[in-house]
Amino acid sequence: MKIPKQMNHYCPKCKKHTEQTVTQMKVKGRSATHPLSRGSDSRLRKKGQKRGYGSLGRYSKPPIARWKRTGAKTSKKVVLKLTCKVCKKSSQMHIGRLKKIEIAEK
Repeated sequence: MKIPKQMNHYCPKCKKHTEQTVTQMKVKGRSATHPLSRGSDSRLRKKGQKRGYGSLGRYSKPPIARWKRTGAKTSKKVVLKLTCKVCKKSSQMHIGRLKKIEIAEK
């Protein structure tokens, strides 16, 4: 999907449609977005409940190449970051699942 670098979109701070620049947001995993969530490894380690070395049960199964990838997704969800040129406030725009995205000049 091709998306223009600048587009008119509603700005919640200006409360009107303004010209906004479009960039793609970086997708982060759960450990990056919630590093101290309840039951996370880093939080448990700070409490002294999770300790030791080793595989921690990760390598008791065969490698992923041997598994059947039934129900596996072939695309990622895309989130765009829209930055208002007037007030410099940025907002997010969720698009959905796309295999390929291209942010191009008009």
